[in-house]
Amino acid sequence: MQLNTLIYLGILLMGGLLCGRLVKLIKLPNVTGYLLAGLLFGPYVLKIIPQNVVDDFGLISDMALSFIAFTIGCGFKRSYLKKVGMTPVVIAIFESLFAVFAVQGALLLCGADRQLAIILGAIAAATAPAATLMVIKQYNAKGPVTDTLVSVVALDDAVALIAFSICVAVASVVGGGAFEAKTIYMPVIQIVGALLLGAVFGVIFKIPLRFFKKASNRQIITVGLVFGCAGVCSMLGWSSLLACMALGMVLTNISSEADSILSVADSFTPALFLLFFATSGAALNLSIIPQIGVIGVVYIITRVAGKMFGAWFGAKIMKAPKTVQRFLGPALVPQAGVAIGLTIAAQAAAPAYADQIRAVVLCATMIYELTGPVITKLTLTGAGEIEKKEKAKAAK
Repeated sequence: MQLNTLIYLGILLMGGLLCGRLVKLIKLPNVTGYLLAGLLFGPYVLKIIPQNVVDDFGLISDMALSFIAFTIGCGFKRSYLKKVGMTPVVIAIFESLFAVFAVQGALLLCGADRQLAIILGAIAAATAPAATLMVIKQYNAKGPVTDTLVSVVALDDAVALIAFSICVAVASVVGGGAFEAKTIYMPVIQIVGALLLGAVFGVIFKIPLRFFKKASNRQIITVGLVFGCAGVCSMLGWSSLLACMALGMVLTNISSEADSILSVADSFTPALFLLFFATSGAALNLSIIPQIGVIGVVYIITRVAGKMFGAWFGAKIMKAPKTVQRFLGPALVPQAGVAIGLTIAAQAAAPAYADQIRAVVLCATMIYELTGPVITKLTLTGAGEIEKKEKAKAAK
C-alpha cells in the first residue's frame, strides 16, 4: 500500500535526523547520514519509499539548491572579493579543464569511442556545491582553503557549462554531424542572462526590506524572491544556481541587512537541506554499479585526479597559500545535480551512447556523493580549518 507523500517526507526527516546522529559516532559529517537514510528507506534497499514517489521529489532539490546558491552568493562581499582577487577564477578554470582533459585522454587510451570520451570528459568538469557547503557550515570551517573552496565551487558551474557546450559541439562534428555555432554562444548567453536576472532580483530584494522589519515577514520575502528567481530561470532554461548566487551577491553588497536575512534563512533551511540530501540518497540506485565497466572506473578515478592536479596547478601559478595548493583539490570531489542535468543534454547529443553515459554518470554521482562529504571533512581538518572545539560542537 502506498502512503501519503507527507508521510514519506516525515520518514525521511526523522530517519535522516537519526542517521545523522549515528554517523557522528564514527566522526562522519551529517550529510553522509542524510544520504544513507535516503538510500536505506528508498526503493533500492528497504523499499519503504516507492520509485514513483522519489521521482516526484525533484521540487525539493530545486528549492534546496536555490537556497544553497543564495547562501554562497551572500558570502561574496566586496571586501572578500578584493582579498581573494582572481585566484578562485583561475583555479576554477584549471580544475575544471584538467578534469575534462584527464577523463577524455584516459578514455581514448582505453579504446573508448571518441564521441563518448569527449562527452564524458565534458561532464567531468561539474562539481556539486551542496555537500561541501553543508560540511563547512556544520563544522564552522574557517581559513584560506575554506574561503577559496566556496568561491571555486560557485564558479565551477559557469566553467562547466561553457566547457560542456564546446565539447558537445566537437563531439557532434566527430560523430558526423554539422557544427552549429549556437552550441557555443548559447551557454554564454544563458550564463550572462542568469547572472543579470539574479542581479535584478537582488536589487528588488532591498525594496520590501524598507517596509517589513519583522523576522517572519522577512522570511516570506526571502523565500518568495529566491524561489521566484529560480523559477524564472528554470522557465528560460538558464542556470538557477548562478542566478540565485548573483542574487545573494548583489544583496550583500547593496544592503547592510544581508546578514540578518541570512539568519532568517538559516532558521528554516536545515529541514529543507536534510530532505534534499535524503531524497538524493533515495534516488541512488546501487544496481547500476555493475553496468559501468572499465569506462566507468576510468571516469571516476581520472576525474578526481584531474580535479586535484588542476586545483594544485591553478593555486600554484596564482601563488596561493601552501595549504590551498595542498588541500583544495580533494574537496572538489562531490558531483550531483549539474552533472545529471548535463547528462540529459548529452544523451540528446549522442543518442547511441545515451544508456552508457547515464549509467556512468549516475554511478559516479552515487560514489562521489557518499564519499565527498567525508573527504571534504578530512581535507579541511588536515588544513587545520576545523578546530577540535568545532568538531566537538558538531558532534552534539
